[in-house]
Amino acid sequence: MTTSAPHLIRPANIALITGLTYLMFMMFAMTTDAVGVIIPEVIREYGLSMTEAGAFHYATMGGIAIAGLGLGFLADRLGRKWTIILGLSLFALNSFLFAVGNDFLFFACLLFISGLAIGVFKTGALALIGDISTSTESHTRVMNMVEGFFGVGAIIGPLIVTQLLVSGASWKWLYVIAGTLCTLLIITAFVVRYPDRQTAASDTFSLKASLSLVRDPYALAFSALAMFYVGVETAIYVWMPTLLKGYQGPAVWLALYALSVFFVLRATGRFLGVWMLARLKWTLVLVLCAGAILVCFVAALIGGQTVAVYSLPLSGLFMSVMYPTINSKGISGFRKAQHGAAGGVILFFTCLSAVVAPLAMGAVSDLFGGAQYGFVLATGLALILFIALVFNHRRDPAGARLKALNAEY
Repeated sequence: MTTSAPHLIRPANIALITGLTYLMFMMFAMTTDAVGVIIPEVIREYGLSMTEAGAFHYATMGGIAIAGLGLGFLADRLGRKWTIILGLSLFALNSFLFAVGNDFLFFACLLFISGLAIGVFKTGALALIGDISTSTESHTRVMNMVEGFFGVGAIIGPLIVTQLLVSGASWKWLYVIAGTLCTLLIITAFVVRYPDRQTAASDTFSLKASLSLVRDPYALAFSALAMFYVGVETAIYVWMPTLLKGYQGPAVWLALYALSVFFVLRATGRFLGVWMLARLKWTLVLVLCAGAILVCFVAALIGGQTVAVYSLPLSGLFMSVMYPTINSKGISGFRKAQHGAAGGVILFFTCLSAVVAPLAMGAVSDLFGGAQYGFVLATGLALILFIALVFNHRRDPAGARLKALNAEY
């Protein structure tokens, strides 16, 4: 593997570019993480089953997965700026169409297209993070900060939907609001100067070249870590409300707002993660956090609802640093010219897990007659993740590769 770096000219407005990237992640999180509040309204409006209404989640994740794997190379071929503008433009236009529709299938199609758009501009943004970072360590800290803003969007989106419903307005206006914010981001992206990079032969940045990364053991290893982590996280934001349903005890208020508390702790922890990663080795940080997550899940299984009402929302604090760090190390293990494709590959496996894991947990819960059985599966995933990260800390198989690629920054 070559480590020669293409010429990179850093513009003076790095702070503006970084801020734009933060806002992009916050904007699309407003829509993707508000789906849990929207689905009950969709069920009521269209008389759907939970499985049918779940298409609002699966359609978006499916679109992101397809775009991540099939279109991730665009960030390397077209450049970061035009890939981001392309994805944001499609997302904005698609968001405004929610205002004119009333059919469930129409909305599901829009959500799939929204996922495609997110996959395009997100891989562009992930590649851009590599351009504005000064080392692989800096890359990880920036990634955690970006995901911190994603966490803020995950809090804002459900609050907006709740306020819309309370005031008698439709949930559809969330997408119009997101489309308006997206339009402002497009205008900013047009006028901002991005880092300039010399490009290589166009056949280097193709679907075939992107798919070839799937066979890379490094990409597969970090994709697997991302999949295990996302499987654990989806147990919380998809099934925790079901697990805590009917809770009677001293923490009734906490049970009611458990998901909101989880999102707040996850967002707060991502900003805290920037501080931790500046002081501790990233492999150790992941082991400590994975161990704490495992303890939270085991405690919930042993103590039932009485303990789960406290331990599961608390797990958000420890989950906060996991995905952005795994994602960052997976992407920064490739040359910057491949960051778009590498980010797309990891994004594909992330979204695949976001669909398959909650489905599997739901099936297990239905088979054995309770949501707690789905959390047995989630705890098993947490255990596998912890063991894998202990191995990663002790052997540090990515260390030499990351150190060599620091020369490119």
